Amino acid sequence: MLGINGPEFILLLIIGVLVIGPSRLPEYTQKLANLVKEVRRMASGAREQIKEEVGIDIDEVDWKKYDPRQYDPRRIIKDALLDDDTKPVSAGAPAAAATAVDTKPKAPVRVIERLAEGEAAPFDTEAT
Repeated sequence: MLGINGPEFILLLIIGVLVIGPSRLPEYTQKLANLVKEVRRMASGAREQIKEEVGIDIDEVDWKKYDPRQYDPRRIIKDALLDDDTKPVSAGAPAAAATAVDTKPKAPVRVIERLAEGEAAPFDTEAT
């Protein structure tokens, strides 16, 4: 509660009683009780207003479905890449169509260019 532990809270209550005084203490406790009741009434009124505007019972909503932690981009991409959407080829299809479905795309061949012995590396004078 606002970073106040038990002994500090009791000390604040004692200081409040001494500052307010015993003659005005019942008046201030009644004001505090009315404030708490008003806040509770406002909170329940807001809950009822939300229920009316949304049209569904908030207690019945499956909040796990709306948890943003379940939308991990890495998992979504992995699922999309591993998803097997290929359709089986019928027996009457041409042979080229059957092999096109079965073959996987090949990775591009990486060409590494080496500098000749003693040749200087390219240098850009405008690079920062």
